[in-house]
Amino acid sequence: MPPVFFAMKYSNIIKGKFKSRPNRFIAVVEIDGADEICHVKNTGRCKELLTENAVVYLSISDNPNRKTKYDLIAVEKGDLLINMDSQIVNHVCIEYLPKMFKDIVTIKPEYKYGNSRFDIFVETKSEKILIECKGVTLEEDGTALFPDAPTERGVKHLNELQKAVTEGYRAFAVFVIQMNGVKCFMPNKKTHPQFADALKKVAENGVNILAYDCNVTPNSISIDKTIPICL
Repeated sequence: MPPVFFAMKYSNIIKGKFKSRPNRFIAVVEIDGADEICHVKNTGRCKELLTENAVVYLSISDNPNRKTKYDLIAVEKGDLLINMDSQIVNHVCIEYLPKMFKDIVTIKPEYKYGNSRFDIFVETKSEKILIECKGVTLEEDGTALFPDAPTERGVKHLNELQKAVTEGYRAFAVFVIQMNGVKCFMPNKKTHPQFADALKKVAENGVNILAYDCNVTPNSISIDKTIPICL
């Protein structure tokens, strides 16, 4: 039997105002009138999200040995609430797997194949499946875009997925849009044309490309529905 996974929820959530980001790992957030150093659970640029005085949501850690007491996990952008936690994306996908596949026998996170380590391996009674999950936080005019910065690693994963198809696997690139309300998903050709070209190529050669939006609250995230893809 595959393992049982639970809804992705956070505890001890508080609200703050973003002030600055000294480096990609930390942010300065105003909480109850005082500036606090917080861990940012996303090393992407996120410049369109982390703007001065943006409303952010933080989880308070119960680990007394941590250097930072808070994790920045979500941000308001206009009417959108966007989850920024890149570490949660694989868990959200795993939680959703029973809705994607029947007769699951095995689920293995961080599965080594070839020269890559894929996010999820799934074995059903009839198939072996490789899944690479990508979290999406960039939105422009109702369109979700990935990546927000060049990703040679992402191109490598796509090419490895295509190779796996030739060896009998089913392969999926799953884009988890960490917000609700977008109209479609597109590869961000302006930021990384090679990734956009690779995505189109592998889609034409047997790799399944899926995009899902998510129900996001300050203390939870879960996949909602399939979003149209424009390659």
